[in-house]
Amino acid sequence: MQIPQSLLYSTQHLWAKPAADGTWEAGITDYAQDLLGDIVFVDAPAVGSKLKAGQPCGLVESVKTGSDLHALVDGEVTDVNQTLINAPEQINDSPYTAWIFKFKTDDTEIEKKLLSAEAYKALTDDA
Repeated sequence: MQIPQSLLYSTQHLWAKPAADGTWEAGITDYAQDLLGDIVFVDAPAVGSKLKAGQPCGLVESVKTGSDLHALVDGEVTDVNQTLINAPEQINDSPYTAWIFKFKTDDTEIEKKLLSAEAYKALTDDA
């Protein structure tokens, strides 16, 4: 299982990384996509949607089951990866380049609220 050091993680198995334009990209982790199996549908939050940390904001469905996407922090959705929406299997092929949505946040302590790669690895090792 891949857990890139450069990303931040949530306990709900999403990853986040800063984008060059000051927003953040978000997607599901390798661990999550492995548990879900073949992903067949992604329902991303709409552009302009307000995000509330820990609250459901979208859905990922696989041939096995569906799983809510939970907002990493408070913020607002600025972009949705339409290429991914049209070909959701990209998550299975490359979960850390297949971002689902971008968001902006005023939260200056996002790094403190999310997990490091080491902390996320400990979480998944205990699962």
